[in-house]
Amino acid sequence: MRAKLKTRKAAFTLFYTAIGIFTLMSCMKKESYSDVPQIGFASYYNIFDTTKIAKKGVLTITFQDGDGDIGLNSWDIFPPYDSASIYFYNYYVDLYYKRNGTFVKDTTLNPPLYTRIPNLTPDDPNKAIKGYIVDTIPLNPHPLYDTIQFSMFIYDRALHKSNVVTTPEIVVRRP
Repeated sequence: MRAKLKTRKAAFTLFYTAIGIFTLMSCMKKESYSDVPQIGFASYYNIFDTTKIAKKGVLTITFQDGDGDIGLNSWDIFPPYDSASIYFYNYYVDLYYKRNGTFVKDTTLNPPLYTRIPNLTPDDPNKAIKGYIVDTIPLNPHPLYDTIQFSMFIYDRALHKSNVVTTPEIVVRRP
């Protein structure tokens, strides 16, 4: 009799645990974002050398996209993603330096700070994605300026342009 009671109690516990799990899962919302990607500034830090000048910077942004079509495959080199197109790169970072109290875009960078984010589309029915992009940026080892700022945006494969985000002022020389 006791064995039947324990078995019945275990069955009820398992049944109510399963109901609880299904209830929680049904209450969980699937992530839902705009199909136009959105980005945000997360962080930035400099990597200084022994002369107290920043050699590299590490820039981190957040992203989210409702249809998950961020990133390009290595074979995405035909129009509209060909090298002559603005869509060849999908992550644009522009450097600005402070001159006489005003930020001026640095147009001398060769190569520019643009890059191609690899395909991030999840293999899941719910394609909505969010995450972080971390980018290591080489800096001028002999800067003529001491304060910089970055501006960035991304394109998705549907050619939607995200919002443009600007970092706070960044000091690249230590006093």
